Amino acid sequence: MTQRRTRDPVNQSLITVAEQHGLERFGLMNNQVWREDPRRLAFTLARYKFVAKMLSGQRNVAEIGCGDGFCARLVRQEVEALTLTDFDPLFIDDARARAVAAWPMAAYVHDILASPLPERFSAVYCLDVLEHIAPMDERRFMAHLVGSLEPDGVAVIGMPSIESQAYASPASREGHVNCKTGSDLRRLMSDCFQNVFMFSMNDEVVHTGFMPMAHYLIALCVTPRRVAE
Repeated sequence: MTQRRTRDPVNQSLITVAEQHGLERFGLMNNQVWREDPRRLAFTLARYKFVAKMLSGQRNVAEIGCGDGFCARLVRQEVEALTLTDFDPLFIDDARARAVAAWPMAAYVHDILASPLPERFSAVYCLDVLEHIAPMDERRFMAHLVGSLEPDGVAVIGMPSIESQAYASPASREGHVNCKTGSDLRRLMSDCFQNVFMFSMNDEVVHTGFMPMAHYLIALCVTPRRVAE
């Protein structure tokens, strides 16, 4: 078959990759995001890039609540091994269907409220998960997250702030049953880890600014404590 030729030779590799490997597709979740609110994808990618840089060089990392796993390559680019987990089989099936050999990642169904992950990891992260956990289940969630870490493990937890919910859609507010202030998130994480570093986020910018004005909160947590359910 004759390969299509670009007018500028510097772009020819684009055609080569497309013809040899096909075109990539969005995951279930980010397909809708790209269709309805494309800039939201920029915010999500920025969060994953932050996680990737914070966990760079980690040996064995797990994502808790990966959704469709579309953004996980940013983390995989920086760590030795990455495992994706979610309690919804549809998301895991979608992530596996889009898997490619060039970006090896394990993916399996796991409900973190039921038990810790079946193996311990040097680092875990979860973005946009904790706000969906009912307050009555919060301690169990954190106990199982901590129980999934090695003794000197690291965790990155991200969630929308309670202040942001005034601007959230009705559908988002319905699912967001446990949003927090920055101070409350720090307090919870400090009960579960010896060291906690808090970051604020507005749009795609991560910073150390005034947390009550943050749309999104990120806690970088180091060295887990023993947590009772």
